[in-house]
Amino acid sequence: MSRLRLSFKTGNIPSMFQDVHVMIFIGFGFLMTFLKRYGFSSVGINLLLAAFGLQWGLLMQGIWGMDGGKIKINIFKIINADFSTATVLISFGAVLGKTSPVQLLIMTLMEITIFSLNEHLVAEILHANDVGASMIIHAFGAYFGLAVARVLYRPGLRNGHDNDGSVYHSDLFAMIGTVFLWMFWPSFNSAIAEPGMDQFTAVINTYLSLAACVLSAYALSSLVEHKGKLDMVHIQNATLAGGVAVGTCADMSIGPFGAMLIGTVAGIISTLGFKYLSPVLASNLGIQDTCGVHNLHGMPGVLGGLAGIVAVALGKKKGGKAAMQAAALASSLGFALVGGAVTGLIMKLPFWGQPPDQNCYDDSLYWEVNKKKLSTAACHHTSQME
Repeated sequence: MSRLRLSFKTGNIPSMFQDVHVMIFIGFGFLMTFLKRYGFSSVGINLLLAAFGLQWGLLMQGIWGMDGGKIKINIFKIINADFSTATVLISFGAVLGKTSPVQLLIMTLMEITIFSLNEHLVAEILHANDVGASMIIHAFGAYFGLAVARVLYRPGLRNGHDNDGSVYHSDLFAMIGTVFLWMFWPSFNSAIAEPGMDQFTAVINTYLSLAACVLSAYALSSLVEHKGKLDMVHIQNATLAGGVAVGTCADMSIGPFGAMLIGTVAGIISTLGFKYLSPVLASNLGIQDTCGVHNLHGMPGVLGGLAGIVAVALGKKKGGKAAMQAAALASSLGFALVGGAVTGLIMKLPFWGQPPDQNCYDDSLYWEVNKKKLSTAACHHTSQME
């Protein structure tokens, strides 16, 4: 056995945990710093929700595996706690800039509780395969967040907001999040896979899917944008869709072509979603998706679920059942939409301190901000652009 395969057989779980941890706190946090006046909140509230969520996740997931009336904690449990937190951070992206910290803590409490129920159903009752969590994390988190966003719809923001946009340096900070997520996604998709060839396969499939996704995202962004230029929104987000979409199939024997095909399709649908679908959701359905989580996590997550159904039907996973894969996808979407709507109604209660329309996407509502320096930096940026 080669040294490489031996390392995957023995496992290097603590380092994979750290990779996942970096994705949660740096990757997700900085990916959301694209808003020009909401960087403190993007990173700071991300830290708050993640720290609260991983503790609540340990409790909620631990309830399903108690031993002698006690909750066991080990490296796999804390990885799963980070995973449960990821669902909240995905949903956070859908309502970014329009909710108070208290509302978001309520959402964290509700979402992780519902997530743990769905996860138990998918893994322990349906016995579906979703090692990289395309369905139970990405699709669930996205559609939960979209349901919350729909319930919290703000007519006053229908025509946009002055602060709902980026500047040069805020997009640059967001790219830090993109690069960290892109580098560590193979660990995310393989962290809870069976040590050995399954884990090795998950790393390789994710690696190839991400690489193919980048090429399709860049190509399509250039194709749909004015004069063949690239759109930073597409590059920050659609380049990651391959990691989302290949998650369900990550440890299956889909081969390099299968992984790259999934990544290519994910990059295409994500880019097209940002370009054409997000405006339709906002104007026609009243879903104001700040970060475009539907395009990065929602549609690619569903694509991953569908790919898993096909792969299992083709015998790419020993012992798998296509019907159970389909049931897992339906369960994840159902729990997300219903749970998100109920959570949105609770968050809409007037005593949670929801910010008024004029104060949305503005750090100064919750943070001490040196407005003089902020104003000077904005003027300097404007003069540079001119």
